[in-house]
Amino acid sequence: MPAELTYESTLRELATDQGVLRYHEAGQGPPLLMLHGSGPGVTGWRNFRGNLARFAERFRCLVLEFPGFGVSDPTDEHPMMAAGGSVVRFLDALDLGQVDVIGNSMGGIVGTQVALKHPERVRRLVTIGGMGQSIFSPSPGEGIKLLMEFTDDPSRERLVRWLRSMVFNPRLVTEEMIEERWEQATDPDTLASARRMYGSKAMAARGKAMAQSDEPPYWAMLHKLKTKTLITWGRDDRVSPVDMVLVPMRTIPDVQVNIFPNCGHWVMIEQKSAWESAVLAFLTRKDGE
Repeated sequence: MPAELTYESTLRELATDQGVLRYHEAGQGPPLLMLHGSGPGVTGWRNFRGNLARFAERFRCLVLEFPGFGVSDPTDEHPMMAAGGSVVRFLDALDLGQVDVIGNSMGGIVGTQVALKHPERVRRLVTIGGMGQSIFSPSPGEGIKLLMEFTDDPSRERLVRWLRSMVFNPRLVTEEMIEERWEQATDPDTLASARRMYGSKAMAARGKAMAQSDEPPYWAMLHKLKTKTLITWGRDDRVSPVDMVLVPMRTIPDVQVNIFPNCGHWVMIEQKSAWESAVLAFLTRKDGE
């Protein structure tokens, strides 16, 4: 990574009527919004810091930190419910009309929901795992179960088990990664927020609420998505098994799918070069090509 693209040099703050949104900015060109996933100690910087240098050569990269994950100011809303609103608030505050979006896991779902509600705001959408509905695999997946175990009763051992479920190659889970994730994941406020999302009681309540809701799930509305979409997935994903891709692949009108071998949930990290090449080709391709 070039020396200038450090955490400190790219960090920005944006005051809004619901607290400060923090983000990282790098590069010049068309705006590219990057949305992180969920889990213990997650941040946008940790999801995308390794990809910033390459994308910043072509785009103005904006890595948003969602409220409730320990970086941006929290709101009164459930963090997952607050995420979509924070995206629109962020774009409005920066006076950005239309952007391209890359979303990892939860971030991909958030990006998809924003594109469904505000199709004029998202030119092209890239998702990384996590989107869709299990067809053949049991739900929740192994990685989600390990996430719940850690959230209910945090320990370093449970954190390591969860981190290793995120990747195909366990050597990617370094002591440095474990330490930085542990520090943030066990911060009292961040942990309290996580329990609202991934604690076993919270997950059970969320499942019950969804079953009783009159609102269709987002994945049942994908046939209405007007945005050109690239779905990327790790073939060996143990968090969101790859059969989840079948529903969005068959229902999104303008979609292509790229599945990477020997790769878990963090495609942008584990298959970094191949993933970046595929995404850049998609984002820079002219309409009609």
